[in-house]
Amino acid sequence: MGKLFIGWMWLMSHLPLSVLRGLGWLMGRVLFYLVPSRRRIALRNLELCFPETTAAQRRDWAKQSFVVFCQTWLDRSWLWFAPQKTLEKRTRMTGALQELEGDTPTIIFAPHFYSMDAGGTALTIHCNRPFTSIFSTQPNADVDAWIRKGRQRFGDVRMLNRDDGIKPIIASLRKDHGLLYLLPDMDFGPSDSLFVPYFGQVAATIPSLSRFARLGKAKVIGMYTRLTPQGYEVTISPAWQDFPSDDVVADTTRQNRELEAQIRTMVPQYYWVHKRFKTRPEGEPSLYS
Repeated sequence: MGKLFIGWMWLMSHLPLSVLRGLGWLMGRVLFYLVPSRRRIALRNLELCFPETTAAQRRDWAKQSFVVFCQTWLDRSWLWFAPQKTLEKRTRMTGALQELEGDTPTIIFAPHFYSMDAGGTALTIHCNRPFTSIFSTQPNADVDAWIRKGRQRFGDVRMLNRDDGIKPIIASLRKDHGLLYLLPDMDFGPSDSLFVPYFGQVAATIPSLSRFARLGKAKVIGMYTRLTPQGYEVTISPAWQDFPSDDVVADTTRQNRELEAQIRTMVPQYYWVHKRFKTRPEGEPSLYS
């Protein structure tokens, strides 16, 4: 099945972008109704994070979110198969691009917007520095190999398995003076997590951004990728001032605050189908019952 899926994606890579996006729109609308478990999670997350909005608004955001999910998945076809000139035409880098220059160890805070792979691919094309990304193994071996190959298609990219721990991550930052692409905004369970504010709730959040920055003597910048009709826009933020501090709780709270601000600019493009509030403080009931 994995090889068939990859072959289908190769075929999709030859379609005009407008056709591919239209197909993604149709798939997303159908998926919204065919996968009720994920629909309920998305709607519940939006309710928890945006209680001031109407139920109709949240449902519309959820529908759009499923569409963006499908569109960005289909876009991985041309991101990982099309010629480089196609990617250069369809991806645009903006913002504080000077932060990517030099040899200061740099951590890129790249949260789970659906366009994250487009952002990572654009970065490898437009930046010549060594680039490290952390991955989780996919269940299907063929698809896992295809994803890793796609993410390493351009530039000097090193993929590190999350299960290998932090030592190779810190070594890469210190030795290569490169870029670390970090996505620490999911609920990874109670181990090593801190309960800090997030959209008015408390959320189990791993403090890796602060700790890696301190151990690697690295600066932190944000990278936020937006789906557009023409392709993708990748925005680089200025380096975060006074980060990391000597207070890991304050740093992790700030991380969530920075993320909230970006989500508010493109609500449907965030990964709402994940149970972000799954892990609760001891004694508190589930928010998804």
